[in-house]
Amino acid sequence: MSKRKKAAERPNEPLDTFSERQRGRGRPPLMNPSEIVGRAQGYRMIFEEVWDRLWPLLARATSPEDVRRAFHEGASPYQRGELVGRPELALSVLRERKFPERRQARINFLADSLAGVGIVTPRRSRDICAQWRAKQTRAEKAHRIVRYEYWVECSCGYEGRSHDHACPTCGAAINLGSISTLSPFLSGIDMH
Repeated sequence: MSKRKKAAERPNEPLDTFSERQRGRGRPPLMNPSEIVGRAQGYRMIFEEVWDRLWPLLARATSPEDVRRAFHEGASPYQRGELVGRPELALSVLRERKFPERRQARINFLADSLAGVGIVTPRRSRDICAQWRAKQTRAEKAHRIVRYEYWVECSCGYEGRSHDHACPTCGAAINLGSISTLSPFLSGIDMH
């Protein structure tokens, strides 16, 4: 008896095809961008609370040991291992030429730079945070209602669409409070 050719030609297909998918083009990411952005947001909140105590100590820091001491003394309730664990990274960020002058800009710059925890360079960490926030902003602004109007019957005799929530003829404003209380009764009326 001969074997069927189709059974012999078919390769063994694994049950899990997800692991065999090809990844996209380019280098594989060293860290998940959402992890970097989340850590940066946490650092921003921490620095916002302790900045008045922390900044004078960081401004005088000249060595990694000075930075470690500054975080221990200035950010005392938030002494986290990852924040204090890389003082040389924080010192390199503080020494950058483009380090900002204003308080909030300094907080944001330092938080976004340290979020890569040395796996990603401070510059790339800031870029990832900026790209992520720009993407979130675009998603929030994607589609929204710019203006909505009502069909009105005014005491001046006008019947039609309102303009800026008022009668276009006499300017009488629509009382939006009365509309919300009447909404069960208006379900059959065309509000377009």
